[in-house]
Amino acid sequence: MKLCVALDLPTANENIALAKELKGLDIWLKVGLRSFIRDGVALLHELRDCDDGHKLFLDLKLHDIPNTMADAAESIAHLGVDMFNVHASAGKEAMELVMGRVNKMAKPPLVLAVTALTSFDEKGFRAIYGTSLEDKAINFAKEAYESGLNGVVCSVYESSLIKSHTAQSFLTLTPGVRPFGEDRGDQKRVASLKDAKAGASDFIVVGRPIYHDSKARGVVERILEGIRD
Repeated sequence: MKLCVALDLPTANENIALAKELKGLDIWLKVGLRSFIRDGVALLHELRDCDDGHKLFLDLKLHDIPNTMADAAESIAHLGVDMFNVHASAGKEAMELVMGRVNKMAKPPLVLAVTALTSFDEKGFRAIYGTSLEDKAINFAKEAYESGLNGVVCSVYESSLIKSHTAQSFLTLTPGVRPFGEDRGDQKRVASLKDAKAGASDFIVVGRPIYHDSKARGVVERILEGIRD
């Protein structure tokens, strides 16, 4: 299991300072929609300069018509990030086209498909998709697997089930992890580090429990220790 630290702070300088504080630790850094729109490609370069051992996950959740998604995916791949994501609800045609473009590269990044956002509860998800969250998450994951993607973004609670319907090597990245029982915030389906390990998550995403603490490095070290135990 790997830790992705979400860089969701209000300014680029704060995100860079956090990355510098975490220098030398075995982590991934997640750059989300707000940070990328505000700070652009320059932020990615600055994060590389902080520690080129940190791998970068660009979390933009592409969702558009297939050719537009493929064009965007190709552009993202040329940025040199290590992982990015798309929405599985864009469909198999879009996902297959994305992978066709990305796999032409000498060193393609990992590509994950978002199944159900962890801000959804069962009622909210059903109101939009007309079916149960679990069933649809599994269906989305199977389509992503068949399309050649490397894995999916899902909650801890679907992780092991998705692997059983695809392959154990099919990656699951699980947001909404509150490693030591912290407040759930705006997330509905949160889980502890213990839950993530039980669910066989390959990546966990942690943001606020780290950057809201005055000793962020200490929190990350505790999480990494928990992952190793």
